[in-house]
Amino acid sequence: MAELYEPLTMLGVMLIIIGIVLVALPLMARYAPSLEKLPPILIYVYHHDGFYFVTSPILIIISIISVIIFLINVLFLA
Repeated sequence: MAELYEPLTMLGVMLIIIGIVLVALPLMARYAPSLEKLPPILIYVYHHDGFYFVTSPILIIISIISVIIFLINVLFLA
């Protein structure tokens, strides 16, 4: 029964790591303005009046792909 929950555990750990990275990105952008010079596919920085929004499109794409693969495995290959 434990092997049934292993993919969910791995997905949870991966989402927690992605969340920590996404929370840390605005802090890094505030102290390292050179992040804006990176290609937009690696990191996207939006700032206006002291508000910083930083995200990584690659991390979003990877997380969406991993969720889709997980759902395909659970729904069709189970």
